[in-house]
Amino acid sequence: QVQLVESGGGLVQAGGSLRLSCAASRRTFGQWVVGWFRQAPGQEREFVAAIAWNTGNTRHADSVKGRFAISRDNAKNTVYLQMNSLKPEDTAVYYCASGSSFDYYDAWGQGTQVTVSS
Repeated sequence: QVQLVESGGGLVQAGGSLRLSCAASRRTFGQWVVGWFRQAPGQEREFVAAIAWNTGNTRHADSVKGRFAISRDNAKNTVYLQMNSLKPEDTAVYYCASGSSFDYYDAWGQGTQVTVSS
């Protein structure tokens, strides 16, 4: 069972940037898809971005296109989420997940808090 560990969250002012990292232990990402999701208080968890590890194909939610970018580092077995032009509505707990496709995820990290102040 893969173990995912997120890092990089924090408090930032609106317009600022953060980079989240998701590192995998116990196995490499291999043929998996790795995604980022977020959940704000009182709201449902929503998809943010995902990347297919072997091909590098990516998907981004419309709400973050042009501001966020997902990438991977094969050597470090790590996926990143670069978040620019952050808005207060981006405030949420961000979760890393992995699975067999862009539509199925079965391993989740513990989450990292991102807070954007206005």
